Amino acid sequence: MSKTTDAVAACETLREAARLNREDPNRSGSLLTFGAGGQLVMTGDLHGHLRNFEKLQRFCALQRSPARVVVLHELIHAEPESPALPDLSIDLLVRAAAWKCEFPDNVFFLQSNHELSQLCGHEISKGGRYVLADFERGVALRYGAGTADVLDAVREYIASLPLAARLANRIFLSHSLPDAFYVRHFDLTVFEREPTPEDMAPGGPAYALVWGRFQSPEAVEAFARRLGVELFLVGHTPQEMGYARVGRMLILASDHAHGVFLPIDLSRTYTLAELERNVRKFVSVE
Repeated sequence: MSKTTDAVAACETLREAARLNREDPNRSGSLLTFGAGGQLVMTGDLHGHLRNFEKLQRFCALQRSPARVVVLHELIHAEPESPALPDLSIDLLVRAAAWKCEFPDNVFFLQSNHELSQLCGHEISKGGRYVLADFERGVALRYGAGTADVLDAVREYIASLPLAARLANRIFLSHSLPDAFYVRHFDLTVFEREPTPEDMAPGGPAYALVWGRFQSPEAVEAFARRLGVELFLVGHTPQEMGYARVGRMLILASDHAHGVFLPIDLSRTYTLAELERNVRKFVSVE
């Protein structure tokens, strides 16, 4: 199969996943909601980690688990083991989009800071690398003359992503939470609408949500009261051993050998300690 043929297939997959994201019956505005039945599997940042994604697929076994849903975020911008190696996280993005197309009622995505930066063209410097440029070079390596079309489809997919999810058991899922100084003034109406370019630009609420770092327990508590939720599950902040707790918030990382994911029974409530006991390491999955 030629790179041009591959590019056409990738574009079709990404655009169909985008349509499914936009038209999702679980979605209102930029918020997903899930009821009190079945299991939800929450992940942390994946950053192109195909091995952990494949283990996640095996664990979820969606072909025989119709009551299970999985939430993914921060799929792109891998950090290659060597600076000379390409960022091929487009492979994970297309495979995840294909998973959505195969199981539209079971696979869901959330907006993240790296995806949002790719959409808006805001370069990120990380470890001396320019990650948007590296990602685009990886797309060119995979798709050759079809690169521009694939990048257009990537942007359409990213623009379709919701910002957050609320569970019936009062757990809130998002890529991150706003910085501590922002939580009391955060515009909650962003969850009621499709995010505008102003929402996604620096200073906007969508940008503040996915880029927020260094939240204090007090800030997390204040945001929980504003949203009327009990607990938060997020990613964004790197976790060498897979996860960490900050007040009512559990931070997950899925992009390395110590990465984790979290199965949640939607029919019951949890304390944060109970959620922590449910954390699973990818290395435990055959």
